[in-house]
Amino acid sequence: MPQAELLRITTSILVVWIVIILIWERVAPYRKGLSLFREGFWVDLVWYTIIQSYFLKILIFDYIIAPLQTHFDWSDWQFVRGWPVWVQVLFFLFTHDLYIYLFHRFQHANKWLWRTHEAHHSNKEVDFLAGSRSHVIEIIINQTIEFAPIILLGADPAVIPIKALLDAMFGMFIHANIRVNLGPLRYIFNSPHLHLWHHANYQEVFHANFGTKFSFFDYLLGTAYDPTHSPGNKPENWGLYYDYPKDYFLQHAFSVKRFDERSLLKYKWFSRYYNLRPALLNRFRKRVKKLTKSAPMEHQNVN
Repeated sequence: MPQAELLRITTSILVVWIVIILIWERVAPYRKGLSLFREGFWVDLVWYTIIQSYFLKILIFDYIIAPLQTHFDWSDWQFVRGWPVWVQVLFFLFTHDLYIYLFHRFQHANKWLWRTHEAHHSNKEVDFLAGSRSHVIEIIINQTIEFAPIILLGADPAVIPIKALLDAMFGMFIHANIRVNLGPLRYIFNSPHLHLWHHANYQEVFHANFGTKFSFFDYLLGTAYDPTHSPGNKPENWGLYYDYPKDYFLQHAFSVKRFDERSLLKYKWFSRYYNLRPALLNRFRKRVKKLTKSAPMEHQNVN
C-alpha cells in the first residue's frame, strides 16, 4: 500500500477514534461534571498537541534519526526486515512499552528526571487530551528511542504510521474520563481504570501503574495498584501537590528553575503576555454569544 494512502487511512481512523472518545466521555464518565474545555485544555491542544508535536516530529526524524541512518551502517542490524508487518508492529509495541515502563518508573524515582515528567502530571482534571502534555525533553527521548529502531533496524515503512496510530489511540484511551471495565483483560491491557489512579495526587500511587499499552509489566514487577474490588474507591484529586505554572513556556522554565508564577505578574510585560490568551478567549466567547443572540432576531425579521 502506498505510504500516502496508509497515512490517509490512519488519520481517518484517528479522527473517528477521537469522536468515539468524546462521545464515550459524555455517555459513561469516570467522574461526572468534567467540562470538555477544562482548565488547561487550550494549552494541551494548541501548544502540546499541535505546535510542539509538529516541530518535534521534524527535529526527531530529520535531525536525529536521519543523520544516524546516513552516517552509520546498520545493515548487519536489520534483523526485522523479513518479518511480516504485523509481527514487526507487535515486536516494536512490546519492546517500546517495556522501555517506557522502565524509563517511566525511573522518572518517578529520580528527582532530576522527574522534572522532565512532572508536566504530564500537572493537569488537575484528566481527560483524553491530558496525555498530550509532556515536556519537550521527555518527548525527544521517548520518541527517538521509539522510532529510531523501527527505521534503523529495517522495518517496513508501514510500521511507523501504524504504531503512531496505536500510540495515539491508546494514549487517549488510558487518559480518557471514561468508566470501563476490561474484566480479565485488565491484566494484559492498560485502561483508565488503572491509569487515572496513576495521575491521582496520592502518595500510594506515585510509584504505581507505569505501563502505557500493557498492564502486565506492572502486575509482573509488583507496581500495580488495582482497586478492582472497591468499585466506589475512586481518586478525588489529580495533579501535583505543589503549584505548577499554567503557561506552556513557564512550564518548561519551571523544570530548570523553580519560581512562583504569580510573582512574575508584577512585571507589566509579563502581565500583558500572561493575560493575553484569556483576554482573547473572552473576546471570542462574547463575539459568539452576540452572534447567537442576534441570529434568532434576524430570523424573526425575515418571517
